[in-house]
Amino acid sequence: MQITPGLGNDVRIGMGLNYSGGFAETVEEVADLEKAGLDIAFVPEAYSFDAVSQIGYLAAKTTTLELASGIFQIYTRTPSLTAMTAAGLDFVSDGRFVMGLGASGPQVIEGFHGVKYDAPLGRTREVVEICRKVWRREKVEFQGKYYQIPLPAEKGTGLGKPLKIINHPVRDRIPIVIASLGPKNVELTAEIAEGWEPIFYHPEKAASVWGEPLAKGKAKRDPSLGELQVFASPALAIGDDVEHMLDWVRPGLALYIGGMGAKGKNFYNDLAVRYGYEKEAETIQDLYLSGKKDEAAAAVPDDLVRAVSLIGPESYVAERVAAFAESGVTTLTVTPLAADRAGRVALVEKLRKICG
Repeated sequence: MQITPGLGNDVRIGMGLNYSGGFAETVEEVADLEKAGLDIAFVPEAYSFDAVSQIGYLAAKTTTLELASGIFQIYTRTPSLTAMTAAGLDFVSDGRFVMGLGASGPQVIEGFHGVKYDAPLGRTREVVEICRKVWRREKVEFQGKYYQIPLPAEKGTGLGKPLKIINHPVRDRIPIVIASLGPKNVELTAEIAEGWEPIFYHPEKAASVWGEPLAKGKAKRDPSLGELQVFASPALAIGDDVEHMLDWVRPGLALYIGGMGAKGKNFYNDLAVRYGYEKEAETIQDLYLSGKKDEAAAAVPDDLVRAVSLIGPESYVAERVAAFAESGVTTLTVTPLAADRAGRVALVEKLRKICG
């Protein structure tokens, strides 16, 4: 990942792709966004279409744009298959793939995949270590707590033997960006990953919420990994008449804070609490879980909506970009709030001028 840590407003621009309007149209738009100055595009997976087929297609339709998974779930592929898939995508893109990795949550992992959601930290560490063994073309021999390769004889046929990937990967270290929120997971990310992808990033409160786990992780970080890259994901609207678009952000915040997970087991609600919105987070969750989604959205605090977004006149957005950069953000993975392709491309062009 050819990234220089943010200096002033010198940050990169990313975007998560939305192909609900049709994949062919999205591909055409990505080509325009690449020309407009987009640096990296994240292709979602969740419980929709797989990200791999789309990234492979986009690799053939772009030339400089980095293409990232957003995210590969650690439970749904074996570590070796995860490594093979990443190496394959890096191959077809000429070294432009970035592997977004994460644990997702029990609703998706157990509810959609039927796989037990357990030990996200331990599994993440082992998956990353195994992937890097594969990319270095080492024979994969790994005896961890969660993964044993080759499979021990008493657990299988006894015929397994250590193997290494047949092809030579384009790179022996494909950049890994981990989506993490909890203190222990963020600490792990800062220790082992090239990049970190938080959600609802609040520049002014990032240090108080994540400063300690980031520092602990960086203290154990291998210097060869370079500086930790930080990917924030604000909504974007630039203009003198965009104030109303703040209300477009509320339903998404309410969905995550209120509806993602059960009462007492919602990572995003926990984040809002750590940001200092304990009472508000409880209210949002109670309303959302009782089916009152509009009321839940209305209960999202104004200052939280503004802080995690880039919405306002150009001068204001420039100030907010500087605040994100000052807090350590190196890439702004924006959601342009525009009705059509031309509007989204224009917003990226405007942000490109601001970011330098």
